[in-house]
Amino acid sequence: MKTIVTHFSPDLDAIAAIWLIKRFWPGWDRAELRFVPAGETLEGETVDSKSEVIHVDTGLGLFDHHQLDEDSCAAKKVLSSIPGINRSKYIKKDEALERLVEVVNDLDHFREVYYPNPAADFYDFGLPAALDGWRLIFGEDANRLVELGMVVMDGIYKKFQDKIWAEKLLKEEGLPFKTRWGKGLGIETANDEIIHLAQKQGYKIVLRKDPKKGHVRIKSLPDPKIDLTPVHEKLKKLDPGATWFLHIERHMILNGSMKNPRVKPTKLGLREIIEILRNA
Repeated sequence: MKTIVTHFSPDLDAIAAIWLIKRFWPGWDRAELRFVPAGETLEGETVDSKSEVIHVDTGLGLFDHHQLDEDSCAAKKVLSSIPGINRSKYIKKDEALERLVEVVNDLDHFREVYYPNPAADFYDFGLPAALDGWRLIFGEDANRLVELGMVVMDGIYKKFQDKIWAEKLLKEEGLPFKTRWGKGLGIETANDEIIHLAQKQGYKIVLRKDPKKGHVRIKSLPDPKIDLTPVHEKLKKLDPGATWFLHIERHMILNGSMKNPRVKPTKLGLREIIEILRNA
């Protein structure tokens, strides 16, 4: 029976290491989880002495780092070992995994104290804070912590993949334009992350048109000087058959979303809408 061993009350690093093994190592997705006091091994056996037993973040073995004076963590060591395993079904380089694990490593070395505004409440919506809350709720149920943590890791990994895709799209396919509020960006893609990324990079207005569904999403920064009402009125006039929704704060215009699949997409093309935004 394949077995993954880590310490009681597993932290983010331990959970990330387990997640990597179960999700990306062939044959280990159904491995049993066992827990030991931090630093110890399963039943006192010599660490890494059995091919069917992997210790992570405990035991001072191949996938522990507490015995080493280096900038690493259990998850980082597990990730670096993946190319040495039969990975015929997997890509050889996974930027999303690499960047995800770098964040885990930073957090394992407590470098979040150097983040901008480190005491801000929004950081407590992340997985490390959730783990602290789950410990208070579930106590010593380590299996529950790993189960919940792995589901969140799945979502974070998908988010990283989407973000990296958006970075490439922004660089290669985005159409910059000028508006009276500042610089804008238009793009045809199904990737909605492009809006968040472009705004974080300083674009005042971002327009995304889904090339398959035809839906349009226009979003501005939450700047009180920006009012998309004239844009909304112009869009309704040019394409009255489409469904147009102006958010009450007047910083977002929707023509379809996952929240309402019944809306009618616009017939207007990306460049036509860009012209409306330029002349608003």
